[in-house]
Amino acid sequence: MKYMNADVIFPAELLKEIQKYVSGGMIYVPTPEGSKKQWGENSGSKQMLERRNEEIRQQFSVGITIDELSSRYCLSCDSIKKIVYNRSKPAKVASD
Repeated sequence: MKYMNADVIFPAELLKEIQKYVSGGMIYVPTPEGSKKQWGENSGSKQMLERRNEEIRQQFSVGITIDELSSRYCLSCDSIKKIVYNRSKPAKVASD
């Protein structure tokens, strides 16, 4: 979140109205409902993890053991199990 000076952003009338409620303090203005992004959408982390998890599932399906996958991906055996035994289909990842 980036700090912005209210007197640069808001028209004078609106700034005076806001100052009736908060003068000299900091406030948070949330994004409008429906425009919030999900975790990882901006950074691409979500897509990267979905691709990694699909890769893990494919390797498991051809016989790579959970212990080997755990070592390859630096994840616990429990994490690998959650990935490979997850019954829900992964979200489709748009190709780059």
